[in-house]
Amino acid sequence: MNTAKWIVIAVAAAGWIATALILGAYWLLSIGKIDQRSTVYQWMNIIGGLGFVINCTWNHALPSVALNVVWMMIGIYSLLRNRRMH
Repeated sequence: MNTAKWIVIAVAAAGWIATALILGAYWLLSIGKIDQRSTVYQWMNIIGGLGFVINCTWNHALPSVALNVVWMMIGIYSLLRNRRMH
């Protein structure tokens, strides 16, 4: 398999992993398994956002790239804020 095909597969995988992380974080929050301030919740959102940034950049979906950059920044801000509070 050539390099270009592996890149396409990796970009698609980044999008699907991002989907699983964002939906998983929301599901776990909704059923009370994690708290919105938990490190796990924030990291799931940050890494999920990064996966969407990779996938959406490749697919030239710039509004989604912008949304997910902000999504990641909110997660990073929350991690730093929560660290200062503890």
